[in-house]
Parts: sequence; structure tokens; C-alpha cells
Amino acid sequence: MTYDQMTRSAENVLVEFYATWCPHCKAMQPVVEQLGEMLEGTVKIIQLDVDLNEDASDAEHITGTPTFILYKGGREVWRQSGEMSGEVLLHKISSHL
Repeated sequence: MTYDQMTRSAENVLVEFYATWCPHCKAMQPVVEQLGEMLEGTVKIIQLDVDLNEDASDAEHITGTPTFILYKGGREVWRQSGEMSGEVLLHKISSHL
């Protein structure tokens, strides 16, 4: 599946670009898992390791991890890099749904 197909695989798709060696990504892992449970059926969450998905990372100009990109109808509507609380991430996502 191509990156474009992934971002169009549901009405609302949150992509997280992460790295296994990134401490901020490790801190965000339980937050993303919890959001996945809370938003199940509303937002599809896709996690991509930047080291294993270099083409997508380069195409999206990912320069830091974690980077979150929210797509609505296949179109990017929000992007932010860095560690954040679950409340902030949920608010950012919810404000675009």
C-alpha cells in the first residue's frame, strides 16, 4: 500500500512518523495507543518508522520525530512535531473532525 493509499484508507487518518531510537516517540507510544482506543471507528491511526519508510518520510519532509499528520478525506489538515500530552493531541485532532 502506498502512502497516498494509506492516507485515503479512511475519512480521518492520523499518521505518526516515529523512530525506535527516539525517546520522545517512546513517551508518546502509550498516548497514541490510548487515543487509538478512544477514537476507534472515527480516526484511523497509522504509525510509520522513519527508518523503515524513508520514501514516505522524505516525501512528507519529516525532519523530526515524532511528527503527527492528520488527513481528512485524503487531504492534510494538521501537522505538528514533538512530544505532547494526550489531552493536547486529542484536542488538536478533535478540532479538525
